[in-house]
Amino acid sequence: MGWLEAVILGLVQGLTEFLPISSSAHIRVVSAFAGWDDPGAAFTAVIQLGTETAVLIYFRKELWEIISTWTRSLFNKELRRHWAARMGWYIIVGTLPIGVLGLVLKEQIESPFRDLRLVGTTLIVFAVILWFADHTARNKLTLEKHLSFTHAIIYGFAQSLALVPGVSRSGGTVTAGLLLDYRREDAAKYSFLLAIPAVLASGALELTEIGEGQAPAWGPTILATIISFIVGYAAVAWFLRYISTHRFTGFVIYRIVLGFFVILAVTLGWIPPQA
Repeated sequence: MGWLEAVILGLVQGLTEFLPISSSAHIRVVSAFAGWDDPGAAFTAVIQLGTETAVLIYFRKELWEIISTWTRSLFNKELRRHWAARMGWYIIVGTLPIGVLGLVLKEQIESPFRDLRLVGTTLIVFAVILWFADHTARNKLTLEKHLSFTHAIIYGFAQSLALVPGVSRSGGTVTAGLLLDYRREDAAKYSFLLAIPAVLASGALELTEIGEGQAPAWGPTILATIISFIVGYAAVAWFLRYISTHRFTGFVIYRIVLGFFVILAVTLGWIPPQA
């Protein structure tokens, strides 16, 4: 991987990680159309550490309250009903599905799931599901009052769908939140918080792959990660403001157009389906 490639993919990661359009799909598609080798699942997981650092900083106050209150609640029964203590457990429980499935499906994630025909199909299918959820949701529940262990598990399984490029981590979990009737901004906020343990664990596990075999070298990977952090911080702030007053229609249309274009490009032989 060259330095220019690292810059572009870092920008792509930062711009798309928090939008419901799938950052992993965009990295795969941009690389294919540019004629570059597929950077692979390891590279994708590692540069997500950059965008996840942006989340850690953006939600630093909420995260500190959650971590500190949850820790103290282990010894203080009176704190166990506090929303921050409960949120700590909901994040842990919601992370279990993607943690288990990520380990079980590791080989599929690194090869079959990155087939562009599958990527294009999932972009379209989950665009339709997002549109349905957005237009039927009552947009009334809040995290502090209504989030439960059952809802956390549902969110968790929705997040695990993002193991397939094209689904979108934020898109899958936000869609689940909308179907559960959460407000758009609350669904997105929990989506970002829920992603933290999974992304940090995945990135840490894949660090050993960087520079080995077909994986990109350390230099370009670090550069892409730094760029994804800078751009990602601006993207998460914009996205949360945007969805407080707008529906997801624009993202739905974009996903469908991109999905059909990817399938067309593969069908006409412009790009190969496999890396």
